[in-house]
Amino acid sequence: MRRAILVAVLLSLAILGLSLAGNVARPPAQIKVLLITGDDVSAHPWREMSETTREILVKAGKFDVKVCEDPWILESQNGLGAYDAIVFTIYSARIPEISGQAQENLLNYVKGGKGFFVQHLASASFPKWEEFGRLCGRKWVMGTSGHGPRSDINAKIANKEHPITKGMSDFVTNDELYAKLQGTGQINVLVTADSDWSGATEPLVFTLDYGKGRVVHNAFGHDRKALMAPGVQTIITRGVEWAATGKVTE
Repeated sequence: MRRAILVAVLLSLAILGLSLAGNVARPPAQIKVLLITGDDVSAHPWREMSETTREILVKAGKFDVKVCEDPWILESQNGLGAYDAIVFTIYSARIPEISGQAQENLLNYVKGGKGFFVQHLASASFPKWEEFGRLCGRKWVMGTSGHGPRSDINAKIANKEHPITKGMSDFVTNDELYAKLQGTGQINVLVTADSDWSGATEPLVFTLDYGKGRVVHNAFGHDRKALMAPGVQTIITRGVEWAATGKVTE
């Protein structure tokens, strides 16, 4: 009788131990990210920019990142559904327009509750597609938007309560200070800087709601040096997580 009880206890402990071990060993599900990159102006080393952005996300340990160098992937409605967020780093000058189906797929993807993270000159893509500008919150318009010489930027945290910037301090990064981005929709400005070129305080990182989805616009990121600034890395990792999930777990 005692032996039977002992065996039962040991068996129960073994099962409990396996259960606890399974729970400990199971890693958290990674956020699935589609990074769309490619064509850009000659001043932008686009492959370096996309590879550095991917490196930053992968190093954070939270993201499973797939890279595509062609915006036509937006035509694949079913394919987009596999991802929690799209990171859009391509300035699509070579393909200035995409099909109506690709446009509809991207908008429905975000409206349905997914994330969209647009970076640096990527907001200048598809100039004839007005809704893309509204999706980005503010849009670079050739001949209107601009920047002064690349220099050290004194970036100021404008919203210290948002999950992306909570706990962050003002920081300095060497980059182009984008100015006169165009748009009138409501945005939640997180980071600003004073531009000598425009004579105004410019929004450089901001968010907006789009349907049920979340959009983050990050104007930093001219090259690897600019992207590797600690403050910019924090914005990228937190921004993509927030766009995908609506929260930041860091």
